[in-house]
Amino acid sequence: MLEIDHIHDLFSQRKPAHSLPQGLYLDAAAYEFDLRAIFERNWVMIGFECELPSSGSYLAAQVGRSQIVVIRDKTGEIRGFHNSCRHRGAQICPTGTGRAPLLVCPYHQWSYDLTGTLKRAPGMDETFELNGHGLRPIHVELVAGCVYVCLAEQAPDFSAFRTALEPAIAPFNLKDAKIAHVVELDEDANWKLVMENGRECHHCNACHPELKSAFPIEIGDNDFYDSAESVALSARLQALGLDVPTTIADWFQISRFPFNEGRTSYSVTGGPLVKVPLIDVGEANLGSLRWAIEPNNFCHVTADSAFMFNCNPTGPLKTKVTAKWLVHKDAVEGVDYDVEKLIHMWDMTNRQDKDLAENNQRGVNSIGYVPGPYSKLNEPFVINFVDWYCRTAMAYIESEKMGCPIAVDA
Repeated sequence: MLEIDHIHDLFSQRKPAHSLPQGLYLDAAAYEFDLRAIFERNWVMIGFECELPSSGSYLAAQVGRSQIVVIRDKTGEIRGFHNSCRHRGAQICPTGTGRAPLLVCPYHQWSYDLTGTLKRAPGMDETFELNGHGLRPIHVELVAGCVYVCLAEQAPDFSAFRTALEPAIAPFNLKDAKIAHVVELDEDANWKLVMENGRECHHCNACHPELKSAFPIEIGDNDFYDSAESVALSARLQALGLDVPTTIADWFQISRFPFNEGRTSYSVTGGPLVKVPLIDVGEANLGSLRWAIEPNNFCHVTADSAFMFNCNPTGPLKTKVTAKWLVHKDAVEGVDYDVEKLIHMWDMTNRQDKDLAENNQRGVNSIGYVPGPYSKLNEPFVINFVDWYCRTAMAYIESEKMGCPIAVDA
């Protein structure tokens, strides 16, 4: 049972444009609340269509506390299910990617086809009916090669995000990409501290020597779109027929950033990371197209590669960060790209951010912690994230108090 009154009291203490009350970063009750109010009710990105190349290909992941699986069926449709057997609840598909003609529970071998229909239930008596025991479905949305899921019974409207994102990333042909590498990090920090760190670059100059060599951190978050560098990049890309989005909505952001002078990618040298580009328009420097959704994701795509960042809460003070790198499906490892060089900049950034989030958590744990003000100049996306979190949480609390939970409006 969620301690709704206790959680409500914590949110009522929050000052505008300030970090959260301590309990929202520490309490077991707040962790349980976040799983239900945030991760079980909103859209989250779990990966890419290219991870599901053929019939029977699946991607199993964890969203909040829930194991889920998306799978390509025999018609090519991508479906999503709770990855929990309808017999006694065991996880069916192991976490990660794989391929199977049937989804067979490893515990008692209940078997489901690629539409989630139960086909075989060994040991059940003759009165047992397979009908009515199929896998429980979840909502799935696909956008230009990206896969999003929602666990809510009634999912928030997805259409505005699709309309804004699709024309921006479609030219990068992510459906024709492949996963080049995956890294997972277990961090000793509340997921909200991990995401607050990921929603700003106020710390980048002091803490990310690799990233700042490519990323124009001195421009500042509030000036990116009006800077001379951004205006010049936009004009050049529009001449190439590419969409140049600047969309900052309640629960998502889409924008394109210039690289520093002489840089074309997230590489130490500044040159391309992959010889076979994702998009070939006769220009290697297309800047970095970034898109992000609340609560837990951001991505970047350049002319030659793409990067995805996700975080998932695994405890009140525990978070798992998953990073994926994509290259063109025809790019050959060791010939067209080197994995260590491909991942170096973002992997170093993630590891540095891990240290920062864990250090932040240690300070927040202190009896001396008092919520402090965010910088409106340098942390606007942190303010947006925390404001969205609080609005979404309060909408859930109100629905619970009325005794009729409703889908949170994204």
